[in-house]
Amino acid sequence: MKRKNLLLFPLIMATCTMFLGGCGNTAPAQGTEATQEVAATDTNEAAQEPVSDAKETSEENTDDSKADTTESSASAEASVQAETEEQAPLTVIGITERNDEMRDITPTELVSEIKAGWNLGNTFDAFGKSGVEAETSWGNPKTTKEMIDAVCEKGFNAIRIPVTYADHMGPAPDYTVEPEWFDRVEEVINYALDDGMYVIINTHHEESWRIPDDAHIDAVDAQNKALWTQIAERFKDYGDHLIFEGLNEPRVKGGEKEWEGGTSEGRKCLDRLNQTFVDAVRATGGNNEKRLLLITTFASSHVNVTISTLQIPEDDHIAVSIHAYTPYAFTYVNDQASATDVWNGSLTKDITGVMTDLWRVFLAKDIPVLLTEYGAEDKNQNTEEVRKWVVDYVSKATAKGIPCFWWDNGIYSQSGEKFAIFDRNNLSWYREEVVDAIIEESYKQH
Repeated sequence: MKRKNLLLFPLIMATCTMFLGGCGNTAPAQGTEATQEVAATDTNEAAQEPVSDAKETSEENTDDSKADTTESSASAEASVQAETEEQAPLTVIGITERNDEMRDITPTELVSEIKAGWNLGNTFDAFGKSGVEAETSWGNPKTTKEMIDAVCEKGFNAIRIPVTYADHMGPAPDYTVEPEWFDRVEEVINYALDDGMYVIINTHHEESWRIPDDAHIDAVDAQNKALWTQIAERFKDYGDHLIFEGLNEPRVKGGEKEWEGGTSEGRKCLDRLNQTFVDAVRATGGNNEKRLLLITTFASSHVNVTISTLQIPEDDHIAVSIHAYTPYAFTYVNDQASATDVWNGSLTKDITGVMTDLWRVFLAKDIPVLLTEYGAEDKNQNTEEVRKWVVDYVSKATAKGIPCFWWDNGIYSQSGEKFAIFDRNNLSWYREEVVDAIIEESYKQH
């Protein structure tokens, strides 16, 4: 089948070095060296795997045995090979031509084309305000084509656009979405698709009405169906670069074990919502018959009780969306005794455990997984620590075939959860060493 015609870095040139700055019409940014330390998550398994530098060998002018000479020669050859591999250039995808084809390929094949992902957070997912003004109501500037171009040129070939509909729907039973809201969301989707990117859209902060418990599930599921039928109809003619993610962190807000797997009742209600999402999209026909759909676990959690009990719909184009801010003490927590802003690799087993669990439950059964949210807050400008964590985290995910989407909420110097890596106002990068590490580890063959 015809595949996307990629505009790739001219990395086969004799003078080329490691390119981490994307492509298109901008010069590449300075790259970072491969790192030796690793990051952590909320599970336990294998200890940190040390990364050794290429060995330096010295040749001795002696008349020792051939065995010594052979050993020295082999060591020198290994050193040269290691150095060559260390300097091997990466082929990083930047802006390419738009592709609206809907190919009949497997979910695994499609997901393998996604390298580095980025979230347009705190934008269309904002709630508390109706109308298109909601896009900027949480402090981020209006999204422009230039912003998306800059993200793509850096090497992010996929973008997740979280969208909240709670304040943009009419009453039951139709729950009609504001046309202006749909128009604006579609405009930004096309910014990314025009750059050849993969785009994930979802239904995000819907906790005010989407309550997965027995008391609410009938009304909730009817609204869930009505909403996804409208979204699917709106985008049914788009190609396979557009991916639908049914639910974001579905849970009973403030309920029992909200972030630790919920209850059996909640998880069963979630299975129903996932199935309704899939059925609603497929019923619209057209390209939606083969579109990749992402279902998720309770609260999009990776804990064992959520992933092991998740019901996978009978469908040929399904993958699973998971969130893993791992280890939480490093990536998120600031005000507890367990919090840390230093990454020394001691918690690498947590990351390894998460990736191993996801492989065992899903990928080993040919069900792809996408980490649609991950990231680490800036803590007292600990950029180098976060860079080391990224090397560990993304390398272990990539080794399992799991693409990662950095959660960027636009917050860096102001108060709040400081997850931003892209300065949307100036089209530049915060913590660029972290960004370069994301791109490098996402494109490496691990």
